[in-house]
Amino acid sequence: HVQLVESGGGSVQAGESLRLSCAASGSIGGSTSMGWFRQAPGKEREGVAAMDSEGTTTYADSVKDRFTISKDNAKNTLYLQMNSLKPEDTAMYYCASESTVVAGRRLFPYEYTYWGQGTQVTVS
Repeated sequence: HVQLVESGGGSVQAGESLRLSCAASGSIGGSTSMGWFRQAPGKEREGVAAMDSEGTTTYADSVKDRFTISKDNAKNTLYLQMNSLKPEDTAMYYCASESTVVAGRRLFPYEYTYWGQGTQVTVS
């Protein structure tokens, strides 16, 4: 069982950057997949970025070349570096982990069992 706690959200101006962190209670080195998801009011939760245990990354088209997912296994922490933020990036951001997510499905929220409580990102 893994407990996840996100931090790093906030309110920024368009074009600025934020770095989100997701601290895991257990080891994330053995987790096959971890991901970042977001949900704006009135919209479905969507995948933003994911990483498997070998470091292979997947990004949503809307954030490619702006967002970078990374993890520090020694600190059991997942990160999301968000650059060139846009108003449409405004949402609650969640991290998630799952032991087995096949390639091609790593941005699908229902593939993940463990979720954090979320951190709000607002871009104006």
